[in-house]
Amino acid sequence: MLQPSKVDWTDPECPVARSADLVGDKWTLLIIRDSLDGKRRFSEFEKSLGVAKNILSDRLRLLVERGVLTRIPNDRGTRSEYELTGAGRDLFTLILSLRQWGERNAFATGEKHSILVTKGTGQPPAQLQPFATDGKELDPEDTLLVKVGQPLP
Repeated sequence: MLQPSKVDWTDPECPVARSADLVGDKWTLLIIRDSLDGKRRFSEFEKSLGVAKNILSDRLRLLVERGVLTRIPNDRGTRSEYELTGAGRDLFTLILSLRQWGERNAFATGEKHSILVTKGTGQPPAQLQPFATDGKELDPEDTLLVKVGQPLP
């Protein structure tokens, strides 16, 4: 479980900054992506990512410390597997949002890329869009950041 006092926060009162401090590293996000795709073993992550063993080991350790992954001994007790915790599964929306942003902004028109589809329909998930509690679509101009100590509008 995460121990907030052990993390050197970039901006302690900002949820975006804290989230970036916890999972904002490229390798960390790709490990989470692969975990969501069902990878569980060190060797599976290493093969998929092509990352150096020391970096992979460090990121897996941090994800366990931060409560995103849990480490489970395999049947023989010789090696561990990594499984997403509830907090790790909560990152699905973030990974999907990054994927959809990348599809719109990181590829040239017609450039091939992987796609994510739902198992039941074979169709891509609907585009993520934030909504207000009244059901209205939100744009950045529709929101206001209220910092700690400021009164609500």
